[in-house]
Amino acid sequence: MAETKTTVTAATAKASHQPKKSSNLFATLAVPICLVIGFLFYFFVLGNPANFQGNNPEGHPVDSGIGKWFATVYKGGLIVPILISVLLVCLTFVIERFLYLSKAKGKFSGSELVRKVQYHLANRNIDAALAECDKQQGSVGNVLKAGLKKYKEMVSNTELDTDQKILTIKNEIEETTALELPMMEKNLVFLSTIASVATLLGLFGTVLGMIRAFAAMSSGGAPDSAQLAGGISEALINTALGIGTSAVAIVMYNYFTTNIDSITYAIDESGFTLTQSFAANHK
Repeated sequence: MAETKTTVTAATAKASHQPKKSSNLFATLAVPICLVIGFLFYFFVLGNPANFQGNNPEGHPVDSGIGKWFATVYKGGLIVPILISVLLVCLTFVIERFLYLSKAKGKFSGSELVRKVQYHLANRNIDAALAECDKQQGSVGNVLKAGLKKYKEMVSNTELDTDQKILTIKNEIEETTALELPMMEKNLVFLSTIASVATLLGLFGTVLGMIRAFAAMSSGGAPDSAQLAGGISEALINTALGIGTSAVAIVMYNYFTTNIDSITYAIDESGFTLTQSFAANHK
């Protein structure tokens, strides 16, 4: 029996290896690609000569239109493309996690699945309960399905007593849960990191802008008003981009962790339901 259990676990781990490998590749490629796009956007879109008076990127922005805003952001300095890249990384992983967690939630809620499975188990119809797991197609369904298969196996097992059977079912659920949860939490570290780093990058750009502003004020004779305004503008642009990116990362990180907690609760509820049902039906 121990050999069979090891084989099942190994097969499950092997089946989960390919998606995990693909996810690692995605994370590895996403960051440098976003950096390249961020810098290209900064130099060729924001820094397009058409956005500036006299087609000179060193000059003032045009008087109106979207080109004025592009040119203004371009004047924020070289921290701006880094912040744009960080924002793109943030949005990339927000979309990736949203798609994955939408799939992990399944076709209907985990709580509804638990109620349906509980009903079928009360009627001793394990196959119908397994069919409900296939319909759900989410993380709760995956865990419940693994538990139900072990449940079905334990029903016909004559070598173990009831407590040992319940422990076997519980272990199977815990093993499957251990494979599901890391995949749900994967890549959230990027959002939590961006939430802090974006603010620091924005602050760094702000400091550079203020250095320019004070340098203009400290120059001999009358302060250069153009350089003074440019320095302050650079500081504020970096501040806005840094705070905005950080805000997006924090909000989405909290949103995803709340969703994961909800799925985790449903998984815990499903495991408890399964073991209690077995204990009640096979005393």
